[in-house]
Amino acid sequence: MSQIPVIAIFDVGKTNKKLFLFDEQYRIILERTARFTETTDEDGDPCENLESLRLSVFDSLREVFRRKDVAIKAINFSTYGASLVYIDEEGRPLTPLYNYLKAYPEALSEQFYNTYGGKTAFSVQTASPVLGSLNSGMQLYRLKYERPEVFAKVKYALHLPQYMSYLVTGQACSDITSIGCHTNFWDFQQNNYHTWVTKEGVLEKLAPLLISSEVLPATFPGSDYAVGVGLHDSSAALIPYLVNFHEPFVLISTGTWCISLNPFNDTPLTNEELEADCLCYMTFQGKPVKASRLFAGYEHEQQVKRIAAHFNQQPARYRSVEYDSRIVRSLQERNAGETYRAPDKTQLQTSVFGQRDLGAFSSDVEAYHQLMIDIANQQYIATKRVLDGAAVKRIFVDGGFSKNAIYMNLLAGLFPDIEIFAASMAQATAMGAALAIHNAWNSKPLPNDLIELKYYSVTHDAAI
Repeated sequence: MSQIPVIAIFDVGKTNKKLFLFDEQYRIILERTARFTETTDEDGDPCENLESLRLSVFDSLREVFRRKDVAIKAINFSTYGASLVYIDEEGRPLTPLYNYLKAYPEALSEQFYNTYGGKTAFSVQTASPVLGSLNSGMQLYRLKYERPEVFAKVKYALHLPQYMSYLVTGQACSDITSIGCHTNFWDFQQNNYHTWVTKEGVLEKLAPLLISSEVLPATFPGSDYAVGVGLHDSSAALIPYLVNFHEPFVLISTGTWCISLNPFNDTPLTNEELEADCLCYMTFQGKPVKASRLFAGYEHEQQVKRIAAHFNQQPARYRSVEYDSRIVRSLQERNAGETYRAPDKTQLQTSVFGQRDLGAFSSDVEAYHQLMIDIANQQYIATKRVLDGAAVKRIFVDGGFSKNAIYMNLLAGLFPDIEIFAASMAQATAMGAALAIHNAWNSKPLPNDLIELKYYSVTHDAAI
C-alpha cells in the first residue's frame, strides 16, 4: 500500500488542543482533539499544564509515525499568543506557563511606561494598547524585576509556538508573527526590536528571529521531515486568505472576539485608534496587519440568554432565526433618532442592547433582530477603523457570525459599496500553519479552492 504524503499540524488553543494531518490537497486525513486540566502558578493563578502539553506532542507523534497509510513530510505548530516559556541552558522550563490574563502589577507597569516615554507614545511605537500581561514582553520585564534569580538563568524566552517547535528540533528561534503581535517587543516605526529590549538586557534572552516559511531538521535520528518554526494563531488564520485573494480585502474573524484584520492597510495607528483598542498583528511575511476588536461574540451570548429568559424560550432557538427585512425596517424607523458613537473601551465589551427594555418588543424574534442591529452597527464602526487607507473591495466574515443570516444581511446593508461574503473553511488556523511551509513539503501547486464563499447583497443573498 502506497503511503499518502501528509503534514502534521499541532493547533493549540486555550481550550482545545488539536492534531491534524493534511494531505497535499489540504484535505483533513486525521483530526484529534484533547483537553488538559489547568494547573496553577506560584501565586495560585490558573495556567496551562506545560508538561501535559509537552508529553502530548511526543505521544501524538509516536502514534502517527506508527501509521502505515501516511508518510509524515513536515510538522508545524499554531498556538494562542502572548505566552512565554522560559528555558534554561538545558532546554528545561524554569517557570509555569503564565496565563496572559494574569493581573499585572500597576506599580511595575507605571515604572516601565514612565521610563520609556509614556503609555501614549510607547503604544504608537509598538502598535498595541496597554494590555498588561497580554503584552507578553511585559511578562519578561516582570520576571526580571520580581524574580531576578530566575531571569538570570533564562537562556531563551520562547513564545509558545516556538517552544513547541523547539521540542522537536532542539533549535530555539523567534518568529515575527509572535514577536510582532501586541508584545511590546517590536517597534513598528523602526521595524526592529524596541530600544527597551536592548537596554533591559532582554534581547539576549530572545532567540534568533527566523522567517515563518523557514523549516528546521528534526532531532530524531533517521528522520527526514521538515519542522516549521510555529506561528501565532491569528496570523496563521489569515494565511489561506492571503494565498487565495490578492485584491485588497478585510477579514472579520468572529468568535468570542470579533477581529477585523486589514493586511493592506499600513497607515500608522493613531492615538484615537489605540484608545479604541486597535492594534497591529504581523503577517507571516512580516507585514503589519491593522486590526480592531469587539467583544461581540461574548455580548451576543449574554444577551441571547436575556432574551430567552424574558420570552421563556431556549437559547438554542436563536441559532437559526431567519432574516426578516420588514422587522428590520420597522425597528430602524422606530429608532431613527438614535446615533451610534464610536466604541470606547467600555463599549467594546457591551452593546446598546444591554440597556434596552425587552418589554418594548412584541416578540423574541423582534428583540433578537434588534440585538443583531445593535451588534452590526457596532461592528460597522469597528471595521471602518481599519478600512481607511486601503481601497478594500471585499469583506470576508468567518467564524460564528458568518452563519448568522441577520448579521450578514445587515453588514451588506451597512457596506453597500463593498462585496460582503460569508467564508467557510475547515480549520483555518491549522491550514494556515501548513500553507506557511508549503514549499518545504508539498510538491503540488497551492490550491485555489480552499475557501467556500456565500455572497450577501444589500437586498438578498445568493450562494456562489
